Amino acid sequence: MKRFALFLVLFWALPAWALEVVATTSSMGMLARSVGGPEVKVTELAPPDRDAHMLQAKPSMMRALRDADLLVAVGAELEVGWLPAALKGAANPNVLPGRPGYFEAAAQVALLDVGQAADRAQGDVHPAGNPHVNLDPARMAMIAQALAARMGQLDAAHAEHYRQRAQAFAQAVAEKTPAWRAKVAGSGGLVSFHKDAIYLTHFLGLPFLGTIEPVPGVAPTAAHLENLAAKLKGAKALIAHTPYQPPAGAETLARLTGLKMAVLPIDPPSGSDAADYFALIDRWVEALAAAK
Repeated sequence: MKRFALFLVLFWALPAWALEVVATTSSMGMLARSVGGPEVKVTELAPPDRDAHMLQAKPSMMRALRDADLLVAVGAELEVGWLPAALKGAANPNVLPGRPGYFEAAAQVALLDVGQAADRAQGDVHPAGNPHVNLDPARMAMIAQALAARMGQLDAAHAEHYRQRAQAFAQAVAEKTPAWRAKVAGSGGLVSFHKDAIYLTHFLGLPFLGTIEPVPGVAPTAAHLENLAAKLKGAKALIAHTPYQPPAGAETLARLTGLKMAVLPIDPPSGSDAADYFALIDRWVEALAAAK
């Protein structure tokens, strides 16, 4: 009887999930959760109200990575300032680059802005390509399918479940895409603080008109904003920045041009699922449509 009771205690003490996943951003966490379902436990490292370029490695990140079976990163050097240090501190060889437990979203799709020179005069450029793929639902659907294959490689018992959930995510994107594109048809395009929304305009078929920062990581100047305002003359476009980016440049540009301005996040809330992600895309689409 005692042995049976001990068995029950050990049985109930076992985790309910098959894979412990660490995601660098809430967009990657959403994707891991959408594909992994109840078979995965997801921990996110970067909160959505912080710039993922600018974080520092913390002990909490190392603790999460130490026990992970799978790391889902954005890649293309977005996390280069802090993820290598967090991985070194975690000392978990299973999630190092090149191992099955290391997955980069940006490596699964064609990137924009590939091959830019790594010249400090051009700001914080990413020679491997623009890493901000998360606002492109079509690319996220392709990444979901690649992620399902990787989860199936690590957990063959649930491989079909992962594949089916990725397919459901891709199907939802395909069903929503015509309405998104119809709603923004006729928009003059978008100006964002950083080049972090260019994948969304590419997906929607809209022009990306420029950035408020003159080069990545450099604060806007009066001369840059005046030049940008001159180029935007007559455009029916939206000016946008995220909640963590300084608003002054966007406000000045809006005053110079008379264009509408919106403050919009580029990642869904922490702990999000696919519905939250689609709601984020809805918000951007609504703002672009309202600026026509």
